[in-house]
Amino acid sequence: MNDHSMPDGSHSQLGHCLKAARQARGLTLKQVAERTGLALSTLSKVENGLMSLTYDKLQQLTGGLKMEIAELFNPAMSRVELSRPVTARRSISRAGQGRVVDTKFYTYNYQCTDLIGKRMVPIMAEVRARSLEEFGPLLRHAGEEYFLVTSGSVAVHTEFYAPEILHEGDGIYLDSTMGHAYLNAGEQPAKGVCLCTSEETDLYEQLHQIAVREGKS
Repeated sequence: MNDHSMPDGSHSQLGHCLKAARQARGLTLKQVAERTGLALSTLSKVENGLMSLTYDKLQQLTGGLKMEIAELFNPAMSRVELSRPVTARRSISRAGQGRVVDTKFYTYNYQCTDLIGKRMVPIMAEVRARSLEEFGPLLRHAGEEYFLVTSGSVAVHTEFYAPEILHEGDGIYLDSTMGHAYLNAGEQPAKGVCLCTSEETDLYEQLHQIAVREGKS
């Protein structure tokens, strides 16, 4: 079987995926050629959608780059699987478990604290402050977050939006670098689940230090 030299849609997709996989590994075309034994000119034509490869050449290419053939036909796999390899981590949070931190305005119960370097920090929270005067400066930290009210009512104050009242079952997703505060907006205790996310793996420590400062204020 010969390599195909006429461009079509599949050639273009193969070229796009090859380029994405190469760049994800920080390789030049010359380095790919050295690792796979394929000619530099051939690889260049493939990346530019001018040539396809026979199955044996695809095996030669993927074997040299230590990748799956499927990655060459799925751009999303190239970006996601390479940047976030499977870790097989898991942690179960039982009722009543967690690391509890009390502050003047919140009670935080951090979940799954046995896992370090998490990109998502799950928190069960009780909201106590009832006014911004009582709360003080708005909070800011890296990442984004989602807050779901599980009981009571919560007033959400943010830097750029009018306050919103959330009731049981309501939720809000927001940019955590924007100043924000959650206040108790009802007569009963207000509780919720907050999921904070960030590409920074020390997010838990950042949030914990904020909580410690609140507790001392």
